[in-house]
Amino acid sequence: MDKYLIKKSLNNNVLIAANEDGNEVVLIGRGIGFGKKTGDSIVREQVEKLFVLKDPVEQKQYKELMYNLDDTTLKVIISAVEIIRKRVSAPLNEHIHVALTDHLAFAVSRMKKGIGIRNPFLLETKGLYPDEYKIATEVTEMINKSLPVTLPEGEIGFIALHIHSALLNKNVEELALHSNLIVRLVKIIEEQLEVNIDKSSIDYMRLIRHLRYTIERVIRGEEVAEPEKITQLLKTEYPVCYNLSWKLIKVMQQTLKQHVYQAEAVYLTLHLQRIQTKMK
Repeated sequence: MDKYLIKKSLNNNVLIAANEDGNEVVLIGRGIGFGKKTGDSIVREQVEKLFVLKDPVEQKQYKELMYNLDDTTLKVIISAVEIIRKRVSAPLNEHIHVALTDHLAFAVSRMKKGIGIRNPFLLETKGLYPDEYKIATEVTEMINKSLPVTLPEGEIGFIALHIHSALLNKNVEELALHSNLIVRLVKIIEEQLEVNIDKSSIDYMRLIRHLRYTIERVIRGEEVAEPEKITQLLKTEYPVCYNLSWKLIKVMQQTLKQHVYQAEAVYLTLHLQRIQTKMK
């Protein structure tokens, strides 16, 4: 039977303890901290949820967050992370416990004061990360039912970014940078082709997903094969879209500060041509 040695009781429902290997763990369960003190032990059967924070900095930050949250809000946020853990098919970076707890605590506090924050990347996030967005929708609905707040739709997008961040081991700021870059690229496309792209259309979703995968390939330094015959054809038949694709690539290079392979211009031109044809 697994036993844990209690190191600290954060509140009636949350304990910091050490497992049999000496690793620090967070134990969660209704009333498990009541009457407990440092040095006491607790068995696994008394624990509803358990997770390990291996990084000392993560441990410190999480404890500080917990101290400043009421039991009800803390319980709901822990449930939110648990929903995410159950819905995804890959391991989550442990940082989600700190990052998402911090974000949700701040979001709930803001909404109680009637202060909302607009999400400028909501449509892009929904199109880029549909699976994460679906999970984030479930999490937001659960929070709104459990707490006296109504988180707006924009929060779904922010939560989806945190989920994607934990799956890919990337920080949210980097993902937000990529979303901002995609928004800029789309704006350039609309200005240069003199079109207004329907943001709910399948063509828009295809375009932003292509831009996302292009950005990810650039960051990985991954080269795609260049179909030379198609390259020559596109230069001749679709010069406007081909030249625009190179303008977009230069913006990517300047923003990401990494080389973009020439073949990306070919595949991007095809997307641009499809949009231009449909917008005529």
